[in-house]
Amino acid sequence: MIALLLALGSSLAYGCADFLGGLGARKAHVLRTVLVAAPASLAVELLLWPVLGASFSTAALGWGAASGVASAAAFALLYRTLAIGPMNVLSPVTALVSAALPVAVGLLQGEHLTAAGLIGLPLALLAVVLVSAGHGAGSVRPSRTALLLAFGAGAAIALQLVFLHQAPSGSGVAPLIVGRAVSSAVTLAAAGLLRRRLGPERPAYALSAAAGVLDSLANLLFLLAARSGDLTVVAVITALYPAGTVLLARGVLAERIHRGQFVGLGTAAVAVSLLALT
Repeated sequence: MIALLLALGSSLAYGCADFLGGLGARKAHVLRTVLVAAPASLAVELLLWPVLGASFSTAALGWGAASGVASAAAFALLYRTLAIGPMNVLSPVTALVSAALPVAVGLLQGEHLTAAGLIGLPLALLAVVLVSAGHGAGSVRPSRTALLLAFGAGAAIALQLVFLHQAPSGSGVAPLIVGRAVSSAVTLAAAGLLRRRLGPERPAYALSAAAGVLDSLANLLFLLAARSGDLTVVAVITALYPAGTVLLARGVLAERIHRGQFVGLGTAAVAVSLLALT
């Protein structure tokens, strides 16, 4: 139950971070947004160091660095995806892709599900599909480029989560600190190489920083959930984060939610209840 609650908290934080990051990327080049979000995220993790501790072993450094590279790609691809929009379609597509790889890794590593889990896991994946599938009349269909970016973002997010899960359980927040430091460095290097293409627009500092803080919180909750539960269950619950993004997009941007997406939200609630029984 603790792992379930942590995963739900991670899902909520990811959904809010994606919404704010997508809004920020609409006001300036995506790299300008990430240049604010990544350091803000790193600052949060450094503040958590004295509280939660950190052990910088070779394994923690390696897996943390790998997650940082994946995180940098995920930041850029995801925020660019959400900036193109529509958020209420592309975010769930990204989540579906991001759920598949961690679930497969968990099963391959020998994790087993109870009868309730065997029903709840497919239902959770179905919920993500339902939330992403419907286009109501008048809805905006995503472009091929946007869909490709969504798939790429999902793969990058999946790798980030898998790499974090592989870090030693006694390493504290070390993998998060190393990962965010690496992602910040990668982003800074990319911005330096592409500085002439970034445009004159100034980033939305408050939105971007808030997105980074929430992303850091989401990573921490996922790491704690994965250490106290099965990756298979934790990953698929975390992947339900588009529910928050979709509802925020509906309330703030008036993006349309298709009837099938509402069914998906209900299905997600049932799936989480079943997974809680595992």
